[in-house]
Amino acid sequence: MDPSLYPRMAEVEDAHWWFASRRAIVDHILDRLNLPGDASILEPGCGTGGNFAMLARRGQLFALDADESAVGFARARGTAQVERGALPDQIPFGERRFDLVLMTDVLEHLDDEAGALRVLRARLRPSGWLLMTVPAMAWLWSAHDITHHHRRRYRANELRSLVSGAGFDVTYLSYYNFMLFPIIAGARIWQRLQQHDRVAANGRHHLTMPSPAMNSILQRIFSSERHLIGRARVPLGVSLIVVARAPAHTDSAAVLTPSTSAN
Repeated sequence: MDPSLYPRMAEVEDAHWWFASRRAIVDHILDRLNLPGDASILEPGCGTGGNFAMLARRGQLFALDADESAVGFARARGTAQVERGALPDQIPFGERRFDLVLMTDVLEHLDDEAGALRVLRARLRPSGWLLMTVPAMAWLWSAHDITHHHRRRYRANELRSLVSGAGFDVTYLSYYNFMLFPIIAGARIWQRLQQHDRVAANGRHHLTMPSPAMNSILQRIFSSERHLIGRARVPLGVSLIVVARAPAHTDSAAVLTPSTSAN
């Protein structure tokens, strides 16, 4: 991500409808994973630490980011051991293995996405969990992707193959952020027509906070998806979410069992 965006992210991440709603959906899924009571948790690409409060309730939290300013903001929260690092070959914390790896919109930034996933699988304990979100659908590419230094957006079958190819057992995969999909898709298309991608590339695109009323409305709509995501699969949306497990010798933990078929 453009380093100039981290101070702004630190200001808005706790309250902005998009970040808050994504946390609500992830939190709801984590409740169903039957993690150990004092789980060891890794968040690569933690940014300014907006997920820390949610994760720290579940155990001992370790996090890393490639950007020094992001590490500073994340450390200031005081809820995780945060180090500078990068995927796939700069993971700190010695030989520690984890019960859960959470990556929210990180994979799309990486040059070696497959290598990163293989390394993370090796750092998970037997039957450990990977929960990951990524942006979906290449045709939604917009100024947001350019400013945030995205390299790609994903299709469901593409993401499944990538995660499975790294040695994970995919237990749940679905599009999400589907309720606002028509509005967001329309806005992205309009931006392209107005050449906002060029504006963003010149560094003039910033994270914005809507009015309190609009922020509340958008959060209610988006976060309401938590009652479906994790239980059923949705055929389209702005983003994708995947839950996967590392190989296990014995496997007694619960798995997500969606109620409908998927793409």
